Amino acid sequence: MNIKRIAAAISCSLMTVVAHAAVLPATQTDSQWFKDSAANVVAKAQVDTKKTAKNVILFVGDGMSISTLTAARILQGQDKADNQGGEENFLSFEQFPHTALVKTYNTNQQTPDSAGTMTAMATGVKTKAGIISISDTSLRGNCLSSKGNELVSLVDLANAKGLSTGIVTTARLTHATPAATYAKTPERDWEGDFNLPAEAVANGCTDIASQLVMRDEANALTVALGGGRSYFLPTTVKDGENKAGKRKDGKDLTKAWVDNFSKSAYVWDKKGFDAIDAANTDHLLGLFNPSHMEYEADRADDVGGEPSLTEMTAKSLDILKKNDKGYLLIVESGRIDHGHHAGNASRALTDAVELSNAVKAAMDATSSDDTLIMVTADHSHVFTIAGYPKRGNPILGLVHNVDGTLATANDNKPYTTLAYTNGPGAVVGVRDDLTSVDTQDKDFMQQALIPMESETHAGEDISLHARGPGSNLVQGVIEQNVIFHIINQAQQLGGTKY
Repeated sequence: MNIKRIAAAISCSLMTVVAHAAVLPATQTDSQWFKDSAANVVAKAQVDTKKTAKNVILFVGDGMSISTLTAARILQGQDKADNQGGEENFLSFEQFPHTALVKTYNTNQQTPDSAGTMTAMATGVKTKAGIISISDTSLRGNCLSSKGNELVSLVDLANAKGLSTGIVTTARLTHATPAATYAKTPERDWEGDFNLPAEAVANGCTDIASQLVMRDEANALTVALGGGRSYFLPTTVKDGENKAGKRKDGKDLTKAWVDNFSKSAYVWDKKGFDAIDAANTDHLLGLFNPSHMEYEADRADDVGGEPSLTEMTAKSLDILKKNDKGYLLIVESGRIDHGHHAGNASRALTDAVELSNAVKAAMDATSSDDTLIMVTADHSHVFTIAGYPKRGNPILGLVHNVDGTLATANDNKPYTTLAYTNGPGAVVGVRDDLTSVDTQDKDFMQQALIPMESETHAGEDISLHARGPGSNLVQGVIEQNVIFHIINQAQQLGGTKY
């Protein structure tokens, strides 16, 4: 983007406004709000989007609703030294030139789950909740019904074209969202062989962890980083944190990864991760926790040490970019979702801010001339921002009115800006008095209306943000499976004609 050209256009735009001063007074045109918004529109008008992309990076904030974006934006802004309140802040990707709203329903559920939503993004086909890269003609949890209904994913297409492929997540690598990019199964819970029922074994279905590792080298992932170590190790083996594996088949899939692929490596802790030489590593498997990785807020306390989402993204790009043909990288911030399910906004939002940091690292490491970066979510949550707090009110705090007084509800008790429609924070009977409670503590559980053991997903649209080649196709209100086609067309992966 030509900065001088933009500056000249902005100046011309403001001169035109001044020429019509009879309509717009100086108090209006001199406002910084006015000037900044005019500059924003002019900058967007200068965007020249190419049609084809050498590389694609898809970021997925699991459970990252629009309300999550708003609250995370404010939280990040309030943590900055020069914050004016937080509301004026932007997450790294919120200033991408192209944005759309995305419908998230599954074929059998109004409010979706991650298996069906990520399948839509990864294959271009909507399917049932709980089913991973299998068409919805199959029955959930029935292996036989899935045979012949397997779907081809973006990873399959990219590998077939000779591109490098990578999956990064803070959840288990076998969890629904990352699994939908490389595995095919009628049941998202079949993460390890010990999860497979007799029917699945009899009809030849394999567990998700096996599907990640036991691939031909030509169709193998170049990078796979996340949690879920116990699903790859047998019960007879203890990992570096002295935790036993869960596999009953006796297979050590971490060893199989190293044996199956050339110039390969397996790491389980931060020290091993940092020691990886990207120039001499063509296949990297990193499993940094027996189950999900730590929340970003707790990462420093992990026994073995874990890399951040930003660090995993950067390391992946160092390895993937060695391929002159290009690459496809899918990055999931998986624990935004878990924080919300726990009714714990602090951890959910901190992970959303870390996703923004990872996107910024990807932006800095790539060029918008040849790399399409897309940022979206798989579904939303029943997470709300309410009351009438004054500007600059701590987003995790109690609501204070514009005059600084503490706002109270009809029960004469204060309340937080953030809350949930349902979840574990609900109290049956008399509502807790939060006057002396530190609601900004990372362990605080927001109050909820309907008592449930786990807060639920929500069914409203989520957002999609994009920059780079093909990003001009991100516009309007779209079905979630359109994301597959935008990537497929931008990277010319094949499988269909446009």
